[in-house]
Amino acid sequence: MYYRHHIFFCCNKREDGSPCCQNHGADATRAYAKQRVKELGIAGAGGVRVNKAGCMDRCSEGPIAVVYPEGIWYSYTDVDDIDEIIEEHLLNGRVVERLKI
Repeated sequence: MYYRHHIFFCCNKREDGSPCCQNHGADATRAYAKQRVKELGIAGAGGVRVNKAGCMDRCSEGPIAVVYPEGIWYSYTDVDDIDEIIEEHLLNGRVVERLKI
C-alpha cells in the first residue's frame, strides 16, 4: 500500500445555492489538513495523502471528509474537528465516533 491513509475532502460548489460542502469553507479546511499532516511529518509515501474530491452526494450532512482504506465518513465543523480526526484516526487508528456519519 503506497499510503497508509487517504483523506478526501468534498470541495464541491453547487451553483444553484443548494447545500454543498464549499458553503462551509471546504477548500480552506482541506488546505489546513494538508499543511497539518506535513507539519506532523506524516505526509507522503507510507503516510497520509490529503485530497480534494468532487461531490460525494452527502450534501445535507456536509461538510464531509472520508478516510480510506477504512471508508469512514466524517462531518466536521471546524479545524478543531480536523485536528481530532488527524490525531485520533490518522495517527492512532481510532475512529472519531462523535464525528462519524
